[in-house]
Amino acid sequence: MALLAEELVEEWLNRQGYFTIRGIKIGVHEIDLLAILPTKDATDRRQIEVQASVRPVSYITRVPRAVQKATGRAPNSALVRDDGELRQGVKEWVDKKFNHPDKEALRQHLCQGVWSRELVVHVVKHPQEIELIQEAGVTVHRLVDIVASLKAGGSLLDGAAGSSLLDLVAMTAGMERADA
Repeated sequence: MALLAEELVEEWLNRQGYFTIRGIKIGVHEIDLLAILPTKDATDRRQIEVQASVRPVSYITRVPRAVQKATGRAPNSALVRDDGELRQGVKEWVDKKFNHPDKEALRQHLCQGVWSRELVVHVVKHPQEIELIQEAGVTVHRLVDIVASLKAGGSLLDGAAGSSLLDLVAMTAGMERADA
């Protein structure tokens, strides 16, 4: 589902006039989407990560490294985390997703300046994690709002590469499953 969500987010950006690159690989690291919108006076630069799950089973962030080492917990453990663990996990996630030196170097090579940090989510199991991600300076968008915006129209462009996927989403919205 994450790749389909990325395609919808890319369509949303393209319809607003952004030039996008999706699925960037940098060694073992990746960036979901980079988007640039040149204007007469400035250039808008955005890095957007997409975390979309219909039935989330755990956290978006990982168990902090120190906690993994001390307790033997797995990085993606679904066990409840205390506030300190959650805060440290969010810090490590932000550093990995947005502050990694190789990612910063690539962004600056593509377009020098300040890049936004954004996350698109669908359903989340732990809303307090989203609040901490926002406190860390990451703008959070809801996938449902992006899809609603696409369906409402009124964008700079009527469509781009993801139009067929959006048509499929719109066509199936509200339909009941035949085998239900």
